[in-house]
Amino acid sequence: MRGVTIQVNGVVQGVGFRPAVWSLAHQLELTGSVWNGADGVTIELWGTTSQIDQFLQQLQQQPPPLAIIDQITTQSLSGAPAEGFTILESQSGHITTGVAADAATCPDCLRETQSSSNRRYRYPFTNCTHCGPRLSIIHTIPYDRPNTSMAPFAMCPTCQQEYRDPADRRFHAQPNCCPACGPQLWLEDDHGKLLDGDPILQSAELLRQGKIIAIKGIGGIHLACDATSSRAVARLRQRKQRPTKALAVMARDLQQISKHAVLSDLETETLQHQAAPIVILQQQNTALASGIAPLQQTIGFLLPYTPLHHLLMAAVERPIVLTSGNRSGEPQCIDNDQARADLSGIADYWLLHDREIINRVDDSVVRVVNGQLRVIRYGRGYAPERLSLPEGFESTPPLLAMGGALKNSFALLKEGQVTLSQYLGDLEDPYTLREYQHTHQLFHQLLDHQPQAIVVDRHPDYPPTQLGQQRADQQDLPLIEVQHHHAHIAAVMMEHQLPLNHPPLLGIALDGLGYGEDGIIWGGEFLLADYHHYRRIGHLMPVEMIGGDQANREPWRNLVAHLLKAIDLEAFLENHADLELVDYLKQKPLALLQQMVSQQINSPSVSSTGRLIDAVAAAIGIHREQLTFEGEAAIALEALAAMHPSTPGYPYRIDLQNGVAQLSWEPLWHALLSNLKEHTDSTIIAARFHQGLIDAIAEMAQLLCQQNHLKTVALGGGVFQNSLLLKGVTQRLQAAGLTTLSAARFPANDQGTAIGQCAVAAARLVQQR
Repeated sequence: MRGVTIQVNGVVQGVGFRPAVWSLAHQLELTGSVWNGADGVTIELWGTTSQIDQFLQQLQQQPPPLAIIDQITTQSLSGAPAEGFTILESQSGHITTGVAADAATCPDCLRETQSSSNRRYRYPFTNCTHCGPRLSIIHTIPYDRPNTSMAPFAMCPTCQQEYRDPADRRFHAQPNCCPACGPQLWLEDDHGKLLDGDPILQSAELLRQGKIIAIKGIGGIHLACDATSSRAVARLRQRKQRPTKALAVMARDLQQISKHAVLSDLETETLQHQAAPIVILQQQNTALASGIAPLQQTIGFLLPYTPLHHLLMAAVERPIVLTSGNRSGEPQCIDNDQARADLSGIADYWLLHDREIINRVDDSVVRVVNGQLRVIRYGRGYAPERLSLPEGFESTPPLLAMGGALKNSFALLKEGQVTLSQYLGDLEDPYTLREYQHTHQLFHQLLDHQPQAIVVDRHPDYPPTQLGQQRADQQDLPLIEVQHHHAHIAAVMMEHQLPLNHPPLLGIALDGLGYGEDGIIWGGEFLLADYHHYRRIGHLMPVEMIGGDQANREPWRNLVAHLLKAIDLEAFLENHADLELVDYLKQKPLALLQQMVSQQINSPSVSSTGRLIDAVAAAIGIHREQLTFEGEAAIALEALAAMHPSTPGYPYRIDLQNGVAQLSWEPLWHALLSNLKEHTDSTIIAARFHQGLIDAIAEMAQLLCQQNHLKTVALGGGVFQNSLLLKGVTQRLQAAGLTTLSAARFPANDQGTAIGQCAVAAARLVQQR
């Protein structure tokens, strides 16, 4: 007989880890104890060497479904052997353990809600250690009921018995409850009047009648309506002021989804995963309302992920729209009173409950590209997953990375792990910015995080940069600035676990805008980069943003700028006088715009890929006048291009400017205007543009790799969430023998930049030490 102390680190609290240890110890006839601590789970074990080895092997190979084991360490334990095996009370201390993500309803809990003989029959808050709310209800570690929003709900004797029985799957399930002691659900109208009867059955009937219902779920409040009713969908769009952005659809089951979309094996598996994300699928002969995803060939589907949603979908018997409960541009509502106020005039009814949502967690969005699952939006079911630092970063101090201004997430680096927050939104909105600060406080409390440096984007006007500067000043901490596109590339490097001493690679960062060097705005960059440094060795042709920020919202301005750069404007207007495009542009103050460019009046020069895409979309009449959300024109253009996958691309030119390669677009614009004159279909123009962009990026990359003796290329930035571009560029580079890395586990857009900021800052600090 010998004794060992086993320390298990990772996401091991609130996932049934202690009962799994208890069960395994009894099975192997081991004695000792197990308890939760701030640093994970601690086990004291007595038995033979063979028994203990078998215990460790099974624990690693068959952990509970929601557990993520980062590390297991053992050391000898002296003293007398224990009698029996017990589970001890949790202990506090220096927090290093992770927090589990919210998990979809497990099969056992679902069966209980569907069984009329079970005491949890039709109870919408049924859960166990294998499923249910986690991040959304927790205040702090350790993950015990008093530290969650379940604290006000005292367990009834029967639930207490389950909670105390190590053989029960609800042993120490902190959200454990039943109809007698847990949260309650109700339905109210727009005057706050409660409706009698079963709130779920009534909600289902109202949805079938075309009503809009605000539904409080795990991480936020959604707006729902009948997805087969064009009138209901149009009413939701009009009330929410969301004219074209795609709406997510919840279906009852896979069979219902298969009537509207094509499903691969990986997509089927992902829909049924415990994360239960929205999965972007290819449409097929769908009978859903056309207004769900205008101008797109894809729809985002998800399956029910709580008992409430399962019960509702079984009663509705048709797909429903399930979109964030907010006004356009604002964060999702999580509070009942807030929902009543903010969603007044949008929702007809409110399906609410009395369990508080502590952490707002938007639905995650994923897409399969090139046979690989890629996260588009990182939220419920995935956050707050931790990423281990690669080799060489072992001595990194705690850091706080503030992230970017759009599609923000922040990141906390602590003891060899980076924790990325859930999706928070665009911080240009004051309300979202306040919620960003609130979530900061929650995470610092939750993870007991005390940064030794603050990391920010170099752009001085970004709200997170300004907040980071304020915090650094207040706490007398170093402030580390990281260039936006370097952060994009470093995030990809870290996701792929490249070591700190990895040699420089070619980083291709394509996005809308990012602060470059000397105040220049970048957005189409080819960088010779490692974690420590970068050098700009190529870029897209700089073009003016006429009107500054207005050009981000009005694509026609980018079109005018590209035409002024590529061709003589007077000759264009004369030679193409019969084009509808010319009639449109003549309504604009072209002389004034030309003067603004020539005199550099509110027209900064940018190398943006996003603004190039907007310009092409405007040329063929796609969202030409005004965008209602970032990427709107790009999404529509991609959908058109997908109809012609093998169309030859538009021409381009690679120039050398002061030793730096530049992709120039004059040939593209001459060819595109000729196509317009020939009345070429807009789908073919969109396809030719995409293929030409793929050709240009791939040729530029191969040229730069040859010149700099590189074998690895990292692709980053929001433009690479375009599946056609990502797939096309990846295939071309791999065919040329280059190793190609891209974002998958975390978003390629600005949500992932906080990871890259942590990587660059950590590399600099390690180098200094």
